[in-house]
Amino acid sequence: MDASGAWRRAGVYAVALTGVLALVVTVSAGVGPVSIPAVEVGQVILNAVRLPVGVEFTGGGSGLLRVPSVEILTHAPFGFAVDDTHTAIVRTVRLPRILLAAFVGIALAAAGTVMQGFFRNPMADPSIVGVSSGAAAGAVASIVLPFALPFGIGLQLAAFLGGIVAGFAVYLIATRDGRTPTATLLLVGVAIQTLLSAVVSAMILFSGDSMRRVVFWLMGHLKNAGWGDVAAAAVVVPPLVVALAAYARDLNVLLLGEVDASALGVDVERSKRALLAISSVLTGAAVAVAGVIGFVGLIVPHGVRLLVGPDHRVLLPTSALAGGSFLVAADTVARAGTIELPVGIVTAAAGAPFFLYLLRTREVYEL
Repeated sequence: MDASGAWRRAGVYAVALTGVLALVVTVSAGVGPVSIPAVEVGQVILNAVRLPVGVEFTGGGSGLLRVPSVEILTHAPFGFAVDDTHTAIVRTVRLPRILLAAFVGIALAAAGTVMQGFFRNPMADPSIVGVSSGAAAGAVASIVLPFALPFGIGLQLAAFLGGIVAGFAVYLIATRDGRTPTATLLLVGVAIQTLLSAVVSAMILFSGDSMRRVVFWLMGHLKNAGWGDVAAAAVVVPPLVVALAAYARDLNVLLLGEVDASALGVDVERSKRALLAISSVLTGAAVAVAGVIGFVGLIVPHGVRLLVGPDHRVLLPTSALAGGSFLVAADTVARAGTIELPVGIVTAAAGAPFFLYLLRTREVYEL
């Protein structure tokens, strides 16, 4: 498929899946102890829309120091009558959590797609180079051993830094003479994962009263999401997914093997470094705000690949959007019952049977 045709096809799927994501978000925002109709949720969202209509200049100071200040005038085009309580629930409680789930799902699915193509291994997922284990170690250390961390580093920053350090360590150990063989990288990643899992287990033994908080975080959750988390995710996730999409052609060629990819003009080591770095940052950011959530980066690329094929120019953006919808739906199930579950339990419970189904009915081992 030529490049223009591939990106056109990707655009069609992206528009359709964006609509699906918007629908899932709207329905999810109505689910909870207080049930809110999807139509009313849509009205609440539309009421929040503000359109710029002009600029107003106001003076300040005096004489030569008189400097005008600028104020953007906005207009609310929609004025639906919605219950104030429902508006508060949707805007301040549910939407931040739902949108954060969407961004985390997008990040994990995009990173998982890249890892499967990078390693040419359908069992690869975002945690394969040790980033998730490093983030878990950082987060647990911030809970159990906060006195050992410099400058009063909080949980999210400790998790993010732990993930990045682990991924960087895996890359350094696996690299020799400027080359990073994928097989060596995979084995080093497994070894670092095992080591960090042992470190986390040791810290849990001494967690005392903090054990419940540690275990809850390790299961993955979105319970305390706020608009600040959403803003941070919005700044980090979309640009990095776009950056990964820029390497979609290189990923396609890497599926042929490194020797053939190099013969076709791909700077293999440069592309591998970029793909690993971007995927590690995406995974580290996702784990930092939501804990360890499994199966999203493993099963979503598989399911989407069955629909759109292996071309990463199409597969990467569609998997990312599908991952967002999947995690929003999973989190909706997690909080729909009388007892709220960590979302990681729901993704594992839904993902494992689906993955087994694929193994029994499809040749998913062929990338």
